[in-house]
Parts: sequence; C-alpha cells; structure tokens
Amino acid sequence: MKKIIVFYCFSLLIGCNSSTSQNSNRNNLDVSQTKSIYIDLENNEVNLSSFKGKKILINYWATWCGPCIQEMPSLLRAQEQLKSEYVFLLVSEESTQRISRFKSRKKFNFNYIRSRVSLASIGIYSLPITIIYDEEGKEIKTIEGSVVWDSKRMIKQLKAI
Repeated sequence: MKKIIVFYCFSLLIGCNSSTSQNSNRNNLDVSQTKSIYIDLENNEVNLSSFKGKKILINYWATWCGPCIQEMPSLLRAQEQLKSEYVFLLVSEESTQRISRFKSRKKFNFNYIRSRVSLASIGIYSLPITIIYDEEGKEIKTIEGSVVWDSKRMIKQLKAI
C-alpha cells in the first residue's frame, strides 16, 4: 500500500506542472490540423476550424490534476468576461463518461471536449497547459501551469491578443 501511495504522489508531481511559460517543446498545432482529434461529450466530432473568427483558448487538463481543478474557478470567471471574444474549450484525454461525471459533480459551465489521441502524441507532457489561437486559427501563445485567469493582468493580456 505504501508503494502505491508513493507512486501516486510521484505521478501527480510529474503529471501536473504549476509553472508558467510562453515557450514549449511541443509540436505547433494549427487549428486546421485538428479536425478529427476532438469529440464532445456526446461523441460528436469537434472541428476547431468552425470557430474561425473568434479567438480560441484550449485548456488541457485532467480530473486527477490538482492545479487544473484549482484554476477552474478563475478560468470560468475569465470565460464570462471574454465570452464575446473567445471560445473556451477544456480538453482531456480521459473517457467521456469520466469527464461527464466531473462536469456533473463540479458544476463548472465549460465546453468540455475529449481528445481522441493521447496528449503526449500532440506534444502535451504536463498539465495544465493552455494554448491560445487567434481569429485565423494560428497558435499565438502557450501557457504552462496553473494561472489566475481572471486577474486584471491576464485579462488585459488575453484582450491584447
């Protein structure tokens, strides 16, 4: 039992990242390249190119990631402040059933979607990571780690994109 607890704690430490960065070693995903990797909670394909004309904020997270869940209240408030400019999408590679249970239990009003491919296969190696795309679907910024999304500074940065 002690080994399981140590392994779980170690997994959480390496699986979640709480630092912030604008640079990353992940593959540069373009919205036009993501047509078939996302589905909604009803298993319908989500085509990110359908959001062209709006900025897109994609937050990669997991139900087991403490920093991911910790930033959700401020992310929800930022979503409310920026709803005319941004589409907020929360992406997990977990099952749609698990994401749906989380959504029902936590009551965060986000547009949750599921990645059909592993996050590692698209260059996501720690959580949370947020990628911001401009109105044309071009990746503009990557933020690694937990953020206070509704701070004046962050809202100003997001509006400036």
